[in-house]
Amino acid sequence: MVQDHPVNHGSKLRRFAAMHQQPGSVQLSTHLLFVFFLISAALLSCHQPETQQAGPAYSGKPLFPDTVQIKYARGFQLEYHPNYKLLQVFTSSGKGQDTTRYLLVQRGTPAPGGYPYAQQIWIPLRSMIGTSSMHVALADFADCSGLLTGLEDLRYVFSPAVRERIRKGLIKGVGVDGNLDNEQVLALHPDLVMVTKNPGVQSERYGVLQEAGIPVLANAEWMETTPLGQAEWVKLMAALVNKEAAVNRAFDSVETAYQHLAQQGRGAAGKPAVITGLAYKGTWFVPRGESFMAQFLRDAGAAYPWAATKGSGNLALSFESVAPQGLQADYWINTSDAVSKTEIADRDRRYADFKPFKNNTIYNNNNQVNDQGSNDYWESAAFHPQIILADLIRIFHPDLLPTHQLVYYKQIK
Repeated sequence: MVQDHPVNHGSKLRRFAAMHQQPGSVQLSTHLLFVFFLISAALLSCHQPETQQAGPAYSGKPLFPDTVQIKYARGFQLEYHPNYKLLQVFTSSGKGQDTTRYLLVQRGTPAPGGYPYAQQIWIPLRSMIGTSSMHVALADFADCSGLLTGLEDLRYVFSPAVRERIRKGLIKGVGVDGNLDNEQVLALHPDLVMVTKNPGVQSERYGVLQEAGIPVLANAEWMETTPLGQAEWVKLMAALVNKEAAVNRAFDSVETAYQHLAQQGRGAAGKPAVITGLAYKGTWFVPRGESFMAQFLRDAGAAYPWAATKGSGNLALSFESVAPQGLQADYWINTSDAVSKTEIADRDRRYADFKPFKNNTIYNNNNQVNDQGSNDYWESAAFHPQIILADLIRIFHPDLLPTHQLVYYKQIK
């Protein structure tokens, strides 16, 4: 829980109320009174003297026999101390750049001093609010989805277990379309709110929550440039729930399978040419050569036209720049939300001239879509890159994995 600055809580609440009063108003509305009391209760509950906040520095035996070692991820690092873990999240794929720090402190022990700018999180977590389907997948991987009590948007969840908890009312919606509702979050008072943002970008959106003692953790797995780097963020979740041993074993299985498949894919005879995506409003975004999607294609034994470009993220190209590659490509993947060739051609008749369109070698990553339209590719796939890679190898080199059944991908006909 974040230590508060030595400012009177009543003055904070008065400032909050004043900010929300209409000009000329002399009384708070019923709605604002509700907000006032919510925040008051949150602040008071947060600042009740807890046993773990009092007393001298911890001097007992080390409490974390299991640790994690970060091998692929470049966006975070963990240090283990006797009764706490220091989590450092970096703003870009390199250590020591604009670090954001979090203290993960074992419940029942005193918080350490010497970290004036670090947010404090009591572990193991008992409850958490997620703001992305990725956070659902993190909790699922660590077998702790039961701690989810809120999600920013309930519409995009694929996990059957989490959907069942939503159906039973155990997980509440706390926002929509990227807008977190502070009132609803305060009412749940979770141990942590996990958000998706660049850790180095200051945001006032979460100030009310942090002042109420609710830690806000910036998850930046999306900034990783390799499939295993992105998947390794499951170890951060492990540290939050003290499940390092189990998550280490699960990740080791992912790593071993991925490396074995990558060796097969890179060694494949012949490298079929592959294009990705569709144009949107005249712009065609393709993965740069140092992105994790380009790494997938290399490991799957494909020839990618933009493999030599520098940087991660996407290149913004015109339709005319990509079309010559499409006319010659052997395969075409990741075609947005398209479910048929007819749908693709309806978006632009020129697509029908592409070689993969004519040869029926279009594959999209929407094989796992539930009845609400949630696509599991955007949820669990990031933490199971070995399955994505197996799908791609099966598509590009079917003789290498003749018995593999596609999981996240399907042929578009």
